[in-house]
Amino acid sequence: MTVARSERLLALLQTLRRYRQPVSGAKLAAETGVSLRTLYRDIASLQAQGAFIEGEAGLGYVLRPGFMLPPMMFSEEEIEALVLGSRWVARTADSRLAAGAVDALAKIAAVLPPDLKEELDNSTLLVGTPRRNDGGADLALIRRAIRAEHVLELAYEDEKAALTHRNVWPFALGFFDSVRVMIAWCELRKDFRHFRTDRIASAVWTEKRYPRRRPVLLKEWREKEGIPAQP
Repeated sequence: MTVARSERLLALLQTLRRYRQPVSGAKLAAETGVSLRTLYRDIASLQAQGAFIEGEAGLGYVLRPGFMLPPMMFSEEEIEALVLGSRWVARTADSRLAAGAVDALAKIAAVLPPDLKEELDNSTLLVGTPRRNDGGADLALIRRAIRAEHVLELAYEDEKAALTHRNVWPFALGFFDSVRVMIAWCELRKDFRHFRTDRIASAVWTEKRYPRRRPVLLKEWREKEGIPAQP
């Protein structure tokens, strides 16, 4: 079956977006199912349309951020994933993140072709109401600390209601049906710890940046817990 050129270019963009380091033309050609000669032509076409693709034959290629091929095109599965994901965030996240999910989906809908917008508006994938305790820490504050790589001062209650005070380096936030969990390096315990947000009595922003980078902490935590990286 012959693939339309527009679909081929979109597939190449999607493939390039998966790589942060330069990837060889041969590997890109194999993943997109085209000849090396066709791949080089497609890369040249995307560059002519404004895609920030750096590299050359023999060295590899990398797509720099900032390029979107208009109009936005999605498959039916991608539309359903976007709707389901945004609805899940709207139901399970804090109010600011939930509003962000709704706004992001509205922006996507605004630039979709009519037939795809209809698919988005009429999606039948539903999300149930999560069973959780909404009390506890300010999740917006935690997300801000994670982004800025800042230390938080916590007052935390364990399962026996014993209160401890500690400084932590937050680097991830997990959302589950019944609980939310902040993952951080604990200065008191000198190790990674998981903090249920409904047991955080108080979280105070500090102006102190923690000394290690968030991606490094996340990578070490995943390795320790045996958790694979998420796509």
